[in-house]
Amino acid sequence: MKLHHLGLLAFLVTPAFAQQPKPSGWPQYRGPNGDGSTAEKIAKPWTGSPKEVWKNPATSGFSSLAVGEGIVATLMTREIDGNPTETCVAWEEATGKELWAFPLKIAKYDGGGDSGGKGDGPRSTPSIAGGKVFVLGGNLDLYALDAKTGKAVWQSDLVKDYKANNIKWSSAASPILEGKLCIVMAGGKGQSFLAFDQASGKPVWKGQDDAITQATPTVATLLGVRQIIFFTQTGLAAVDVKDGKVLWRQPFKYNVSTAASPIVWEDIVYCSAGYGVGAGAYKIKKTGFTFSSEEIWRTEGKNINHWSTPVCKDGYLYGMFSFKEYGKGPVACVDIRTGEMKWKQDGFGPGNVILSGDQLLILSDKGELVLAAADPSAYKELARADVLEGKCWSTPSLAHGHIFARSCEQAACFELPK
Repeated sequence: MKLHHLGLLAFLVTPAFAQQPKPSGWPQYRGPNGDGSTAEKIAKPWTGSPKEVWKNPATSGFSSLAVGEGIVATLMTREIDGNPTETCVAWEEATGKELWAFPLKIAKYDGGGDSGGKGDGPRSTPSIAGGKVFVLGGNLDLYALDAKTGKAVWQSDLVKDYKANNIKWSSAASPILEGKLCIVMAGGKGQSFLAFDQASGKPVWKGQDDAITQATPTVATLLGVRQIIFFTQTGLAAVDVKDGKVLWRQPFKYNVSTAASPIVWEDIVYCSAGYGVGAGAYKIKKTGFTFSSEEIWRTEGKNINHWSTPVCKDGYLYGMFSFKEYGKGPVACVDIRTGEMKWKQDGFGPGNVILSGDQLLILSDKGELVLAAADPSAYKELARADVLEGKCWSTPSLAHGHIFARSCEQAACFELPK
């Protein structure tokens, strides 16, 4: 499928944290690169269990932990004036001491998160940059909070201000930070895709009529052009980050809910959804200023990533490939070029995987941290530890020599062996 775009191409706190070379932390959902990977290496596997630095109660939520500028930020449900309320909480990175808590709106999700064990709550992860914490609530309320005080610098009710349309189980997508922009998907007619200036909250560009999903957009450079790929109810839509103009589209089936983010490897874009939809991979081409998308393979009802977005290394996807197989679904390796599953290992459920060099850091849905090799030849486990109580549908974070992870009951920081 082709579309034309005639635009120009764009051009710590304690010694334990301070010993690492200056890293970029884990400032937003799916990490510093937006693809679930980090340049920070895990020096060696832990023995027994990684050392616990701090552990805090964390009331219900599937929000992951964003780590940056000396704080750890997440969303959870707290009782405020007798009402369950989405709340952004910030802890001191080194100690876990609560620094501030900012209430958003009433928490309501139609019960979608209650399956697979006790616990429900906010699905979105905050983003940290420039002394601010950016939060997109389940009710499509967007905030920029001061990272030190938790006070609102600016905010926007996207339903009132941009006629945004929410979806069943409420919005789950996280705000994406790119350059000086904060980019979200809202769903209002003619303004489904929105980019705001991070400093002022003023809109920079907007457009399109796409109905939203729970999937967080993906930013990537494809064929020399920086673009953000939205996974909407009509399929993939890639727009230029400079002005929001559509570069290419790829139709893809929608059924009930789409929650995993698109994956980019070289000139291939992969996407997957549950509820019988399955996965597909598409080769992106560019002739002059014209982009096109061509299907490489499509597996109906197979290679399902329900909401757990895989990572990709050397053309191989690693992640949770299952649908509602709580506590038992496999982590698996799939060739992004063919859709062939190279191996799978049961017993993880819909947890999540991140990539550190040639190693996978896995958080199972029952609270186990597992270190494994990113090796397409076979599953090779290097370390395992049971570290959290409660349901874990969030993504672990790796920053400053520490692992940060949470469940619907606890949030914790663990020090890696040196």
